[in-house]
Amino acid sequence: MPLPIIHHPAFRAELPAGHRFPMNKFARLAEVLQEDGLVCPEGFRAPGPAPAEWVALAHERAYVDQVFTGAVPARIAREIGLPITEQVAMRARCAVAGTVLTAMLALEHGIACNTAGGSHHARKGHGAGFCVFNDVAVAIRVLQADGTIDRALVIDLDVHQGDGTAEIFAGDPSVFTFSMHAARNYPVRKVPSSLDIALPDRTGDETYLEALGEALPDILKRFRPDIVFFNAGVDPHEEDRLGRLSLSDRGLEARDRFVVRTVRNAGFPLAGVIGGGYLADIDRLARRHATLHRVASDYI
Repeated sequence: MPLPIIHHPAFRAELPAGHRFPMNKFARLAEVLQEDGLVCPEGFRAPGPAPAEWVALAHERAYVDQVFTGAVPARIAREIGLPITEQVAMRARCAVAGTVLTAMLALEHGIACNTAGGSHHARKGHGAGFCVFNDVAVAIRVLQADGTIDRALVIDLDVHQGDGTAEIFAGDPSVFTFSMHAARNYPVRKVPSSLDIALPDRTGDETYLEALGEALPDILKRFRPDIVFFNAGVDPHEEDRLGRLSLSDRGLEARDRFVVRTVRNAGFPLAGVIGGGYLADIDRLARRHATLHRVASDYI
């Protein structure tokens, strides 16, 4: 069967002209996946917007209500870096629900991928770094709350450290957070994950893949999760304008293939989210993000 892929038109929200967040990549990614024949004949799986009760499992209810009612304080909106309009709030809700649906389909079919998600800077009490709600954290808490899973592993290979995810699950032995990122990149103040690998500037394919290859099999062997969430950010690429590493297109594909193959061969379900990627050329950026879905399609 084809890879279950989750998408919703609301993943793209209107932003002011010239905003540096590449919002148009989500719509273009969906087009690329259709052009490449990766979408099943029935089309994308589309989530509905996440209810406040889901989001509040990982975030403070006061903050959730602020987003839902359009009352986010200006200082928090500045930290997020997005205007928290009705469209942006709906986008965040649909992205969260998309990752929940991705996880449910991964548990059913072994693997599934979102065309959004990976908002790993959002903490319990507020968003940050273009992240309104932490979709992976909410998905884990939803699955735990209904008894579907006990333990989850987060493999976060976005170029930025997954500080929000680490904060939400700090001290929780049921969730293992693994972040491999550029040491000198955002955020300035890191929150310790279960395992952090901080890489020096300009780290290239060989060194990156060697570090990943040493860490991941041991994590899977020791932790034995019920599900794995893979944040496949493409911002470690040498062209990325917010990254500090030097992976090539070939290196990103090798990274994704190693993660997906290792997790699936070990018998664990995998839910993929796209994470960060920042490039003016939206077509090239979308095709780079599509690497995750193309690789995952080989392991369904």
